[in-house]
Amino acid sequence: MIRVGHGFDAHRLAGGRKLILGGVVIPYEKGSLGHSDGDVLAHALADALLGAASLGDLGSYFPESDPQWRDADSMVLLRTCAGKVGEAGFAIGNVDATVVVQQPRLGPHLESMRRSIASALAVTDERVSIKAKSSDGMGYTGDGTGIAAYAVALIERI
Repeated sequence: MIRVGHGFDAHRLAGGRKLILGGVVIPYEKGSLGHSDGDVLAHALADALLGAASLGDLGSYFPESDPQWRDADSMVLLRTCAGKVGEAGFAIGNVDATVVVQQPRLGPHLESMRRSIASALAVTDERVSIKAKSSDGMGYTGDGTGIAAYAVALIERI
């Protein structure tokens, strides 16, 4: 049995925060404002994996109301969600994600993000695809106030 899940996440960008995407710190004057470290890429991927396995969403396992997840490393959260997918009897086939933000340019960081995510998911690099897009100055991802990520995941029954 093959199943597909979709994930999405968005956060405001604010000064005084690190911009972390796929576990990689991206040099920039703003970072994602979130309860955890605000890694929209890791969050979207986690939701895609959980959704594919019908296991709910990230918030049901790591609620913002729980102070233990304040400033949490989202790669730990992603790794935990991948483990839950495995416990449910599935293997990860592949994941594909798109980060949408006008600035900073992410091209130089995509390969590092890809390797980091592959490591967290315990899959080979070729099973991970990460892309970056701008929104040509439109909306919150284009005016510098926010960042978003979309992800899909394919899983297979073991």
